[in-house]
Amino acid sequence: MKPQNSLLSGIGTTVFTVMSALAAQHGAINLGQGFPDYEGPEDVVRAAADALLDNRNQYPPLTGLPELREAVAAANHRFYGIQADPAAEVIVTSGATEAITASLMAILDPGDEVVLIEPLYDTYLPVVRLLGAVPKLVRLAPPKWELPRAELAAAFGPRTKAILLNSPMNPCGKVFTAAELAFIADLLQRHDAYAICDEVYEHLTFDGWKHIPLMTLPGMRERCLRIGSAGKTFSLTGWKVGYVTCDKSIAGNVAKAHQNLTFTTPPNLQRAVALGLRKGDDYFDSLASTLQSRRDRLAAGLERLGFGVLPAMGSYFITADFRPVMGAEAADDVAFCQHITEAAKVTAIPVSAFYAGAEAPTHYARFAFCKNEAVLDAALERLATWQAGRGVARAAPRAAAG
Repeated sequence: MKPQNSLLSGIGTTVFTVMSALAAQHGAINLGQGFPDYEGPEDVVRAAADALLDNRNQYPPLTGLPELREAVAAANHRFYGIQADPAAEVIVTSGATEAITASLMAILDPGDEVVLIEPLYDTYLPVVRLLGAVPKLVRLAPPKWELPRAELAAAFGPRTKAILLNSPMNPCGKVFTAAELAFIADLLQRHDAYAICDEVYEHLTFDGWKHIPLMTLPGMRERCLRIGSAGKTFSLTGWKVGYVTCDKSIAGNVAKAHQNLTFTTPPNLQRAVALGLRKGDDYFDSLASTLQSRRDRLAAGLERLGFGVLPAMGSYFITADFRPVMGAEAADDVAFCQHITEAAKVTAIPVSAFYAGAEAPTHYARFAFCKNEAVLDAALERLATWQAGRGVARAAPRAAAG
């Protein structure tokens, strides 16, 4: 038999699948994969259920139902002051991952260079390579994850077509500052490049941090493709409803890419998401405040156990340095995450999985806090029991306030 696609054949099973399978095998509490263990808003779920019975279950329009495109455009203006034509500048996709792929397809030709920032979501690099483009990696370093401006500037060149920017950022919880975004915007203008902006955690920011879309900066409106996710905004990750907002000069290509990937997205889910996007400010405020409370609960417990917990300004995740806990027994992050899954019955994700370049940091684990408080407390109790069994004298975690 002739060989199959060499790039896909060379990609192993994702670390998320591997660790989730290991968690199931050992009966572990899974703080690895980033999905809530609770349902989204009842009115949004009810709207999706009711819409199945309204006799409108055939193909919706390629770019999305008008009511959802209008709701996305209205949300852009409501939260960020972005004016977008719902009929010409919004495309609904089957999840944000498809939106990212369609946006890259719309922009890139083989041989184009794309700037990617490590640590990075695991689908970015394979898609760039499948399209025949050339990734140019720039690395953020813990614990502050500050943008290395000289390295970023050096990554741009005559063949740079785009940057793929994730803010708030998975896995490290970084929210890019106004100054960092201004620096990126200047590079894009000087090199006449685009920005594919993965902003799925836009409403999940903490401690007074606010998400700033790169699209809102001067000169960026026509260069940016802004990607949102109903799954993250409404805690309904299985729905796989995403949306792209971009200039009408780009939208046609995004729609063509979408047509050749999935063509459309279930109409009942689109109607429900349209309702959700029009919910009051109290919903969006409570979404962030509830997650911040859970972040604080898990972070405080991990700190009591001796982990070095890094700041997280947004997203579902916190990063923890396990060297203070393991001491002389410290191995790499893959071995550590496998060990605590088997021995402590708690699963995390090795942060090195989010790097493609050499010499990635190997002493951090990513923990998801988008879980019920009882689940977070149970995970901390299991880790405390595991530590006690190793003879480590630490105070047992107390239930956090709230």
